[in-house]
Amino acid sequence: MPVPEPRCPVTGAALPEPVPLHGAAYKSDPYDLYRELREAGPVHRVRFPSGIAAWLVTGHQAAEQTLNDPRLGKNHALGNDYWRSLASIMPEPQHSQLQVHLLHQDPPKHTAMRRLVLDAFAPRRIDALRPRLQELADALVDRLPETGGADLVRDFAAHYPFQVLAEVIGLPEELAQRFDRDWGKVVQPVGPQDPGRPAYEGRLRALQTYIADVVADKRGGAADDLLARLVAAEGAGELAPQELDSMIFQLLMAGQEPVTNQLSTMLVTLLRHPGQLARLRDEPALLPRAVEELLRYDSAFELTTWRFFATDSELHGTAIPAGDSVIVSLCAANRDPEQFPDADTLDLERTPNPHLAFGHGIHFCPGAALARTELQVALGTLLTRLPGLRPAGDLDELAWIPAVLARGVNHLPVAYDKRH
Repeated sequence: MPVPEPRCPVTGAALPEPVPLHGAAYKSDPYDLYRELREAGPVHRVRFPSGIAAWLVTGHQAAEQTLNDPRLGKNHALGNDYWRSLASIMPEPQHSQLQVHLLHQDPPKHTAMRRLVLDAFAPRRIDALRPRLQELADALVDRLPETGGADLVRDFAAHYPFQVLAEVIGLPEELAQRFDRDWGKVVQPVGPQDPGRPAYEGRLRALQTYIADVVADKRGGAADDLLARLVAAEGAGELAPQELDSMIFQLLMAGQEPVTNQLSTMLVTLLRHPGQLARLRDEPALLPRAVEELLRYDSAFELTTWRFFATDSELHGTAIPAGDSVIVSLCAANRDPEQFPDADTLDLERTPNPHLAFGHGIHFCPGAALARTELQVALGTLLTRLPGLRPAGDLDELAWIPAVLARGVNHLPVAYDKRH
């Protein structure tokens, strides 16, 4: 039996009825709801598909403050019995073996683990890799039909981020070819009562076996890549075995599916704004700034993962029970008109653009420079080499992925005149 929902820790009164955050209409376009919530205040009680109620932060200023709040921890051990009874978290033993990565750690452990990956994603290194990223993008476009059309997710966005990731972290060719994109669905949480839970657990076991093979391949080798350095750090006692597996899990998941989703949302946005698409095609120098605006306008990281207070606390005037989950809506913050003039307007020259698409504070995405470069290269390549790019069908009928925390589409059929 689920643990009863908590009451207000201060007054003992029943908490407000949660706002549902699920359904096809919500996933297709959550921005009207986010506008209503922002206008009503910074913190709201919401309910996710698993049935769990959480606290959602919506405004830009409130989001920044929350993401910087040292009272909020990411470690799942802080969650209370109510959260644990319904939360869509991994079953054991995988939870203990794959979920002790950066995203679920607090200082000082988080600080030490993050230091191990930062150099591999440093802007100077990523910039040096740009020609190789261009080669990968061109090779994928070369495989598209010469005329007619294609599915830009199935035929491009589903492959490009993983190919780039393999290059950056040092994943050997044979292992890269073995990776099953279906495993990426493990980042779409499945609740304990969900009928899809057995398939979800099967993906987890297969992925865990794959990670063990990656570790075995890198152990004792002469390579000096990120994966090899992480394996060496575990051998030197800097990482526990489960921390090593978890960090590889995070690299494989965070470095691939979110970029695929972000590329899909950007393409959908541009296809909805053909004038802006044409301008970006004709003015490639605009790409860096345009990518920042497309990240702001519709982010693949719609919501952050859980955060918890260790004791009953107040957040922006709202009492939050200890161990209840606190979530920040990055998409709602990025459309806050108090921070962004004409926030619902796509402005490819917007500056400044302090969006939160990569998070904020100590958990700011360490791969942000890589993602930015990938997105610039991918968009520039598709717009340049597929003249006349346009939707092949009604964009309003696209099926958005049902992931709780993310936005994107699995299929994006387009037409174009002739592949260059």
